[in-house]
Amino acid sequence: MPGCTYTVFPTPAGWIGVLGSDRGLKRLVLPQPTAGDALHLLLRGPQEAINNDLRYLSLCRRIKDYLRGEPVRFSAEILDLEGSSPFQRAVWDVLTTIPYGETRTYRWVAEQAGRPAGARAAGQALASNPLPIIIPCHRVVAVRGLGGFSGGLPLKKALLDLEATRRPFAIP
Repeated sequence: MPGCTYTVFPTPAGWIGVLGSDRGLKRLVLPQPTAGDALHLLLRGPQEAINNDLRYLSLCRRIKDYLRGEPVRFSAEILDLEGSSPFQRAVWDVLTTIPYGETRTYRWVAEQAGRPAGARAAGQALASNPLPIIIPCHRVVAVRGLGGFSGGLPLKKALLDLEATRRPFAIP
């Protein structure tokens, strides 16, 4: 990815990776056991990207604050969602309106995105969210349970518990 920069950094939950372009953030890798694991998932094979810790210093600090249980808003982030569909963007925009510590249903998200009968399609858009935590897809639950999450249900539950209690992240 010419013109892309990245960083991989440790958090209480594991190693997180962030990839961005000149247009904004492109991808966030949820906590991994090692820096190498996070980097591999972030770059998805050989890429032309430059490690640039300084560009992401503020974001890394805010993600760590978030994982310590501090309410952090990521709404000021500039995102590069190139390649996503208009519906995916509409769903992801809706997710940014869900307040910290609250949840909504897939049906609610679909309605807000302009497709009232599209709960399943909204779920698919959530599954392809390239920036979990920043675009808080973990705040969407099924009517009868947690639903899915790209990082796995234990991580989803841990993030929801973190927001509900404001206690530091507990490794699932």
